[in-house]
Amino acid sequence: MHKEFLMGNEAIALGAIAAGVNLVTGYPGTPSSEVLETVAKRRPEDTYVEWSVNEKAAMEVAAGAAYSGARVMVTMKQVGLNVASDPLMSLEYIGVKGGMVVLVADDPGPISSQTEQDTRHFAAFSKLPCFDPSSAQEAYEMVQEAFAFSEQYGTPVFLRPTTRVCHGYASVTVKDAEEYTVHKPEGFEKDSSRWVIFPRLSFANHKKIEERNEKLADVFSGYERNQILPPCEENSGLKKGIAAGGISYTYAMEAMKATGMAKTLKVATPFPFPEALAVEFLQGLDEVLCLEELDPVIEKELVYVCGKYHLSTKIMGKLTHDVKNAGENSRDSVAETITAFLSDLGNDESCSEGETNTGASEQETSASSRTAEPPALPVRPPVLCAGCPHRASFYAVKQAMKGKKSVFCGDIGCYTLGNAMPLDMVDTCLCMGAGVTIGQGITKIEPDTTCFGFVGDSTFFASAITGVVNAVYNQANMVLVVLDNSTTAMTGHQPHPGTGRTMMGEIVSKINIEAVLRGIGLTTVETVNPLELDKAVSTVQRVAAESGVKAIIFKSPCIAVVKPSGALHVDPSRCIGCQKCIRQLGCPAVTLQDGMVRIDEGLCTGCTLCSQVCPVNAIVGGDNHE
Repeated sequence: MHKEFLMGNEAIALGAIAAGVNLVTGYPGTPSSEVLETVAKRRPEDTYVEWSVNEKAAMEVAAGAAYSGARVMVTMKQVGLNVASDPLMSLEYIGVKGGMVVLVADDPGPISSQTEQDTRHFAAFSKLPCFDPSSAQEAYEMVQEAFAFSEQYGTPVFLRPTTRVCHGYASVTVKDAEEYTVHKPEGFEKDSSRWVIFPRLSFANHKKIEERNEKLADVFSGYERNQILPPCEENSGLKKGIAAGGISYTYAMEAMKATGMAKTLKVATPFPFPEALAVEFLQGLDEVLCLEELDPVIEKELVYVCGKYHLSTKIMGKLTHDVKNAGENSRDSVAETITAFLSDLGNDESCSEGETNTGASEQETSASSRTAEPPALPVRPPVLCAGCPHRASFYAVKQAMKGKKSVFCGDIGCYTLGNAMPLDMVDTCLCMGAGVTIGQGITKIEPDTTCFGFVGDSTFFASAITGVVNAVYNQANMVLVVLDNSTTAMTGHQPHPGTGRTMMGEIVSKINIEAVLRGIGLTTVETVNPLELDKAVSTVQRVAAESGVKAIIFKSPCIAVVKPSGALHVDPSRCIGCQKCIRQLGCPAVTLQDGMVRIDEGLCTGCTLCSQVCPVNAIVGGDNHE
């Protein structure tokens, strides 16, 4: 064993490697992406890794390997689980032979997501066991235990870390390579009575699943990570308790260094819920405060247990409005809530050595009261990077469609940021690939509207192709705009089928988006560099005037994957102060200082878009400009 300073996602990856994982698939999505990437960097030679085209494909590839007895892991974020849910719901009825861990990273806040989904609900919905780590160290150990549980009970299992577990860093004790489990898959054995899903098989297996989960509830009551922690000596007579799970448990432990340790239930497996352990915890308690992200899952389970066993304990949390019911918890918010809950303790002494401290000293309290509140952090909305080709693409479409009735249907990714002023080019945004089909719906109701469906190159492969097929088949009238920047930019520049390489580092044939579109049936497909502004505008005008389904591919690489050109600057002798470059583009490199337009050479990439917009040619420089 040795220690490494690891991100939580790295710890999960190393835990999977230590467990002998044979195959890892997934689709990038913050906060989960680093798990698969770490496996790819540190995997043994016989471990296969891939970024699949979407989460559904990832789930199905992993299922096939698990049928063959391999240990597999699938990675995604919470909204990706929606895409993977179709195979997953059926897979639970079929079961697996090799251990299968479905890592779904939830994003309370949400910090970088469309929704605040809670995967613990999905665990109950799909009847899959769920493991909820509270720290990087626990995540490392828990993923290994999850593989063992999965194989023992023949079922996929969820590992559900949240953002602060995924992206927090800690010193983690990990195994040396010689301590790793070596798992040899047995291979696929044909058995249609097991692997082919039919209603009769589903009915029979449903009963087995319910019986298994009842058994697991008892097993999890004895699982070492589900714990009842006693109060410190000074609080031994206290009839209040804390129930917590995930990162909220870690925050609660921190908070009770100041309040004194109350009797605490740590829930590491929210489904099946450790009912017997909960009954033991509730004995003798008048009130229990539940701390969790996001939804009142633990709280509802404890209310149910109280009713089932005729316990009079009052359960408090989100349902009683004692804890906020949206957004992520923080150490400060948990500390404030616990302090209010335990406010009648009146403890002045510390717990004994080795336990938790009941209160700050007078000196600490005095110093704390003298500390001024820090100023509020400035609001920094996300914006397109300086030199981002998407800015040029949106601007070209905006210029081309001036004065015409148009709707711009956006998508999930960097291009969502096209909604910001002054571009204001995202009228709708629902989920990945939906812009293509939402535009079809609008034009069926408003045929005089020109609808544009924007999508990125990675998202095109992930979830937009079916929408384009639907458009062609159902004779829609719309413009598909593919913003091809040759990477999956927002989640960390992962490869995809259009980049020509895989996560294993193999060089493969690029899948050509234009060829795919023509194969689907589009006859008008134009590819143009959006940074050639006049050509881009005229292309949009020409293509939009045609009927039927047509496509424009704006192709220009992300500024993070190419070497920038020389920075531009403003010639003050030519500048007339019209500020058109600022008012129409919103590039963070172009600013106003002392009433004069300036270009920050540290941010400018030399894309030349601003120089093409300037009416008096006052923006000069760069590699190919005067």
